[in-house]
Amino acid sequence: MTEKALRLGTRRSRLAMAQSGQVADAVSQVTGRPVELVEITTYGDVSREHLAQIGGTGVFVAALREALLRGEVDFAVHSLKDLPTAQPDDLVLAAIPEREDPRDVVVARDALKFTDLPRGARIGTGAPRRMAQLNAYARAHGLDIETVPIRGNVDTRIGFVRDGELDAVVLAAAGLNRIGRSDEVTDFLSVDTILPAPGQGALAIECRAGNTAPDAELIAALAGLDDPFTRAAVTAERSLLAALEAGCSAPVGALADLPPFSAPLERGDPQADGQNVKEMRLRGVVGTTDGSALVQMSTTGPVPQTHDEATAFGRELAADMLAQGAAGLMGERAH
Repeated sequence: MTEKALRLGTRRSRLAMAQSGQVADAVSQVTGRPVELVEITTYGDVSREHLAQIGGTGVFVAALREALLRGEVDFAVHSLKDLPTAQPDDLVLAAIPEREDPRDVVVARDALKFTDLPRGARIGTGAPRRMAQLNAYARAHGLDIETVPIRGNVDTRIGFVRDGELDAVVLAAAGLNRIGRSDEVTDFLSVDTILPAPGQGALAIECRAGNTAPDAELIAALAGLDDPFTRAAVTAERSLLAALEAGCSAPVGALADLPPFSAPLERGDPQADGQNVKEMRLRGVVGTTDGSALVQMSTTGPVPQTHDEATAFGRELAADMLAQGAAGLMGERAH
């Protein structure tokens, strides 16, 4: 008799289904059990409001977590950048697999690169973080652009360019890679130009916090999918976000990487051997959405070995940013 299938809770979007399918295959391999996808509609999927208006943080997550706690699914897959920074006591992030490309990308008309867009180019994005940095870069380099708030899935967003409504849209590289559409990218934005959202490119596999034998066994099995470097990096990034008291819709960018191994990663070579890495670099940015004011700072230190060390790493950089006036640049705090 085959073992009962594990139930994986996922959002219904094409991207969520694609990344959940990839996780399902990996979980089947480490557990030896079949995995079935359970589609769940979240508030973020049905609301037509802009993410910044509905709070951003958690709008794609709450329904999945409720299904977990009700026992309707055994575990759930989230885009880590959608997760609120406070982790509920009754749920655990059992695995954070190796991160995909964390960069933002441009999909523009006529295969244009960002810096080749015409004067007055209209660039669509749903993220105040991207708006702040795009506008700041444009100001610093004499570019004339207009950032336009948009919503919708990948098809909808790229459709704005195809239909001529916008000159370009900015999306996450990881999402396009996961749904096999990276060939539509016309420009990769270096993290030196645009810092990604905290946790961008990473997935989180969440399950109940092991009060029963099946939950404890699942947590132990899922640990085999965890990537310690990715976990340390995103923990530091999310700690910075939490210390700035900002939700995921706030104009905050952060990236922890492992120089000198970040350069091969940016070239799309994930095989950079990270085994000899001793130092982690954390960069953070916060700015007004018009790009007129930006606080951008970085710090480097030993690669954190524990959750507490990674949390402290992020908190310390946030304190430095707050001392430089970061709090005043975030507009309305996300609640």
